[in-house]
Amino acid sequence: MKTFKGYQRADGSVGIRNHILIMAVDECAEGIARAISDKVANSVVVTNYNTCMYGGNEEMIATMINTACNPNVAGALVIAMGCGSIDPEIVAGPIRETGRMVDTLTCIKAKGTRSTISVGIEKASIIAKEAEACERVDAPIEKLFVGIKCGGSDTSSGIASNPSVGRAADKLVDMGASAVAGELLELLGCEDILRNRATSTEVADKIERLISEEEKRWHVEGTEVETMSIGNSVGGLTTLEEKSLGALGKTGSRPIQDVLRINSRLTDKRHAPGMYLSEVTMLCGGAGMHFAALGCQVILWTTGGAGFNNPIIPVIRVSGNHNLINEDIDIDATGIMRGEDSIEAVSERIIEKLEAVVNGEQTAIEEIGYAYCTLYQKDQRLEKMLCIEPA
Repeated sequence: MKTFKGYQRADGSVGIRNHILIMAVDECAEGIARAISDKVANSVVVTNYNTCMYGGNEEMIATMINTACNPNVAGALVIAMGCGSIDPEIVAGPIRETGRMVDTLTCIKAKGTRSTISVGIEKASIIAKEAEACERVDAPIEKLFVGIKCGGSDTSSGIASNPSVGRAADKLVDMGASAVAGELLELLGCEDILRNRATSTEVADKIERLISEEEKRWHVEGTEVETMSIGNSVGGLTTLEEKSLGALGKTGSRPIQDVLRINSRLTDKRHAPGMYLSEVTMLCGGAGMHFAALGCQVILWTTGGAGFNNPIIPVIRVSGNHNLINEDIDIDATGIMRGEDSIEAVSERIIEKLEAVVNGEQTAIEEIGYAYCTLYQKDQRLEKMLCIEPA
């Protein structure tokens, strides 16, 4: 795969889907956003459920903005009730700067819910009509950015699906594309291996520091959070070390260019083709939005559990668990567990499926059963106490 067919954006990025976002900057506008979306094709609702108070929500607001600037998004309608502290222009302004179509709407100014919905449908329909005029064009593989995540990990994850995706990631990087894995907590204990793959001492130190900070967030003394789920244990994993080494497999073997940060001050972007790590959360719904904010057009997701989906970024599901293989799974890696298939062969099927999805083919359940667009927000008080302030 040297090229793919995608939607050219004014900022130079290329999308593989052509969505319109209906964005509610406060939770009270959720119903309005959904009523508008119901009448506008290819639209996706993104709602801030955290709070309408802006102070301390900079990370969440940045995720909304950067998600709207994802290559798969053609434009956005930003809605507010008008009584909160988030002016919709705070979100719309940076989106507009990328050349995307964007408009705003405030319920109080529109004189009520029904009138807001009516005006919103008109505004969103204008954006959608312009988006429909976009046609797919040939784009170089260097424009492709693939997110990589695992979930519901079990014995088959570390043996079959993760190494197969890791091998596919290596092939993508060799082609000139980029890939990024998240879930730093899932890499706890793998620091020495990752340091040896870093492109510089600075990147190596950054990997170690950010993994340590993520551990602190989840393992505060006296309030520890169990990161070995029941599903992990039932699936045959016995220790965090075993889980981490299995998760490591999905990152492949190519040099690590950087760790992309997501915090209250910045959302990093890739600066060159290659393999990246990131602060994408291990929580599935939030991870989908983090990958979107980083600029990924598609996600490879390995699982020993069930299906994960995102309405903005297509998710290709890979599993080696024979009890899981059903209509939700895109790539069957169970042959590896039976000794009848190879990591190399499965990775080739992943690349073939990826190429088809990137060029417009839907994943197994792309049109249904997607996860909520969770806007993950780290507790800024905890960040102050436990973590180094980002530069």
